[in-house]
Amino acid sequence: MTVWVEPLWIVGTLLIAVRLGALLLLSPLFSLARLPAPIGLLLVLVMAVAINDTIDAPSAVGVDGIAPLILAAVRELLLGALLAFGINCAFAAFSFGGRVLDLQIGFGVASLVNPSTNEQSPLLGTVLLAVAVLTFFLLNGHHWLARGVLHSFHALPPGAPWRSFSAAVVLQQFGLMFSFGFMLVAPVVAVLLLLDVAIAIASRSMPQMNIFMLSIPIKTIVGLAGLAMSAPYMKGLFARIFESIFTYWETLA
Repeated sequence: MTVWVEPLWIVGTLLIAVRLGALLLLSPLFSLARLPAPIGLLLVLVMAVAINDTIDAPSAVGVDGIAPLILAAVRELLLGALLAFGINCAFAAFSFGGRVLDLQIGFGVASLVNPSTNEQSPLLGTVLLAVAVLTFFLLNGHHWLARGVLHSFHALPPGAPWRSFSAAVVLQQFGLMFSFGFMLVAPVVAVLLLLDVAIAIASRSMPQMNIFMLSIPIKTIVGLAGLAMSAPYMKGLFARIFESIFTYWETLA
């Protein structure tokens, strides 16, 4: 029995694996860094084979030269990194908002170790990020994410010439990280700002009182209480942040 595998199909599968590998490796949701290398590679290859069977357009890269194949692999790697960039910017908004709130409350001196990146993360930022990831899966965001990845392969088949795009799209997604991050904690920050004004007036009127030591627990209690009270109203903003991922992907692909 002779088994024949079309070389063009192998090239297309490998290019799909390159894009998927970059996306999953750099994504904060499905990080391959914590998996053993053989398991991660096998997972990417299995997904690449499954996706390749759903793509109508074959790979545009021939097998008659190494240079076109390397150039196509670099394009797929860059595209996977750009797709992952959209996810990172969306979820970085929660870390940024937590960092702003940590500085206002006084938790800026404390930090946690993120096990996925082995880096120091803000205290409330880590909590908000964990809640965001949980909410993303509860809203079936991973289903939309899978559809978006599949759409990117239909819109930009592996090996096909990549049309030019504006760098303003990437910069806009990067800017949303700061705007959405501040919008998450804006009510609490406003309350803490008014509290700082009240504490400053009290320190001027009662200089004999140790306002600094008194303000630390007050700001912590008010900040956490304000965050808990504003949490039910964050659902719409969470949805807008998640939708920004797919809006960015549609503009990119």
